[in-house]
Amino acid sequence: MPNRLRGEIAAELGGRSRTLVLTLGALAELESAFGVDDLAALAERFGSGRMSARDLIRIIGAGLRGAGEAISDNEVAAMTVPGGAAGFVGIAAELISATFTDAPQAAR
Repeated sequence: MPNRLRGEIAAELGGRSRTLVLTLGALAELESAFGVDDLAALAERFGSGRMSARDLIRIIGAGLRGAGEAISDNEVAAMTVPGGAAGFVGIAAELISATFTDAPQAAR
Protein backbone atom coordinates (compact mmCIF):
# COMPACT_ATOMS: atom_id res chain seq x y z
CA MET A 1 0.00 0.00 0.00
CA PRO A 2 1.49 3.37 -0.97
CA ASN A 3 2.34 5.90 1.72
CA ARG A 4 1.23 9.36 0.57
CA LEU A 5 3.33 10.99 3.32
CA ARG A 6 6.42 9.66 1.51
CA GLY A 7 5.10 10.87 -1.86
CA GLU A 8 4.02 7.42 -3.01
CA ILE A 9 0.99 6.84 -5.21
CA ALA A 10 -0.72 3.75 -6.61
CA ALA A 11 -1.63 3.45 -10.26
CA GLU A 12 -2.80 0.74 -12.62
CA LEU A 13 -0.16 0.32 -15.33
CA GLY A 14 0.15 -2.59 -17.70
CA GLY A 15 -2.80 -4.37 -16.14
CA ARG A 16 -1.63 -4.35 -12.53
CA SER A 17 -1.49 -2.01 -9.57
CA ARG A 18 1.94 -0.47 -9.03
CA THR A 19 3.52 1.96 -6.60
CA LEU A 20 5.33 5.05 -7.90
CA VAL A 21 7.46 7.59 -6.02
CA LEU A 22 9.82 10.33 -7.11
CA THR A 23 12.77 9.75 -4.81
CA LEU A 24 15.71 12.15 -4.77
CA GLY A 25 17.45 9.85 -7.27
CA ALA A 26 14.38 9.82 -9.52
CA LEU A 27 14.21 13.61 -9.37
CA ALA A 28 17.90 13.84 -10.31
CA GLU A 29 17.16 11.54 -13.25
CA LEU A 30 14.38 13.88 -14.36
CA GLU A 31 16.56 16.99 -13.95
CA SER A 32 19.04 15.38 -16.32
CA ALA A 33 16.39 14.19 -18.77
CA PHE A 34 14.76 17.62 -18.95
CA GLY A 35 18.05 19.56 -18.95
CA VAL A 36 17.27 21.67 -15.90
CA ASP A 37 19.67 22.72 -13.15
CA ASP A 38 17.58 22.31 -10.00
CA LEU A 39 14.31 21.22 -8.43
CA ALA A 40 12.78 24.69 -8.75
CA ALA A 41 13.30 24.58 -12.52
CA LEU A 42 11.90 21.05 -12.63
CA ALA A 43 8.80 22.09 -10.67
CA GLU A 44 8.40 25.11 -12.96
CA ARG A 45 8.57 22.84 -16.01
CA PHE A 46 5.92 20.55 -14.54
CA GLY A 47 3.77 23.53 -13.55
CA SER A 48 3.63 24.81 -17.12
CA GLY A 49 0.81 22.37 -17.83
CA ARG A 50 2.40 21.29 -21.10
CA MET A 51 3.69 17.74 -21.31
CA SER A 52 4.60 15.58 -24.24
CA ALA A 53 4.06 11.84 -24.39
CA ARG A 54 7.85 11.51 -23.95
CA ASP A 55 7.61 13.63 -20.77
CA LEU A 56 4.89 11.34 -19.39
CA ILE A 57 6.99 8.25 -20.12
CA ARG A 58 10.01 9.76 -18.36
CA ILE A 59 8.04 10.88 -15.29
CA ILE A 60 6.17 7.60 -14.89
CA GLY A 61 9.31 5.56 -15.56
CA ALA A 62 11.27 7.54 -12.96
CA GLY A 63 8.42 7.04 -10.48
CA LEU A 64 8.40 3.29 -11.03
CA ARG A 65 12.17 3.08 -10.71
CA GLY A 66 11.99 5.25 -7.57
CA ALA A 67 9.66 2.63 -6.10
CA GLY A 68 12.17 -0.12 -6.90
CA GLU A 69 10.99 -1.48 -10.24
CA ALA A 70 13.70 -2.36 -12.74
CA ILE A 71 11.92 -0.99 -15.79
CA SER A 72 13.01 0.92 -18.88
CA ASP A 73 11.28 3.89 -20.45
CA ASN A 74 10.67 1.68 -23.51
CA GLU A 75 8.75 -0.76 -21.32
CA VAL A 76 6.71 2.11 -19.85
CA ALA A 77 5.96 3.36 -23.38
CA ALA A 78 4.47 -0.04 -24.27
CA MET A 79 2.13 -0.14 -21.25
CA THR A 80 -1.57 0.59 -21.29
CA VAL A 81 -3.56 2.34 -18.59
CA PRO A 82 -7.26 2.84 -17.97
CA GLY A 83 -8.32 6.03 -19.75
CA GLY A 84 -5.58 5.88 -22.38
CA ALA A 85 -3.55 9.07 -22.82
CA ALA A 86 -5.67 10.90 -20.24
CA GLY A 87 -4.89 8.11 -17.78
CA PHE A 88 -1.16 8.66 -18.26
CA VAL A 89 -1.62 12.40 -17.72
CA GLY A 90 -3.56 11.71 -14.52
CA ILE A 91 -0.88 9.39 -13.15
CA ALA A 92 1.91 11.89 -13.86
CA ALA A 93 -0.12 14.75 -12.36
CA GLU A 94 -0.89 12.79 -9.19
CA LEU A 95 2.76 11.76 -8.84
CA ILE A 96 3.98 15.34 -9.26
CA SER A 97 1.38 16.58 -6.79
CA ALA A 98 2.38 13.95 -4.23
CA THR A 99 6.02 14.95 -4.65
CA PHE A 100 5.78 18.74 -4.64
CA THR A 101 2.58 19.72 -2.84
CA ASP A 102 1.51 17.02 -0.39
CA ALA A 103 4.64 16.97 1.80
CA PRO A 104 3.92 16.95 5.53
CA GLN A 105 4.55 20.28 7.29
CA ALA A 106 7.42 18.87 9.38
CA ALA A 107 9.35 17.95 6.23
CA ARG A 108 9.12 21.41 4.63
